[in-house]
Amino acid sequence: MHSKQTVKYICEQFSSGHEYYFKQEYITHDKWSNLDSVAWSAPRPIRKETFLKRKKQGYLCEYMQKQTAVILPFHKKANASK
Repeated sequence: MHSKQTVKYICEQFSSGHEYYFKQEYITHDKWSNLDSVAWSAPRPIRKETFLKRKKQGYLCEYMQKQTAVILPFHKKANASK
């Protein structure tokens, strides 16, 4: 398990009411002394219970408000030749 300084938990809240939970870890691709190689990992899905547990333990927890995707209708041409 990572320390409180090297991990963060994310809750993405959509305008539709859906919530998704993720964990990100601070990692290096070379050495910790090479600051250019230090970055956050890709978000990994976690359960809501895990997010709430870590929040209660004092880990960094972020809430992100997101808009639900807009569906654009594409119409087929009536006389499309193949």
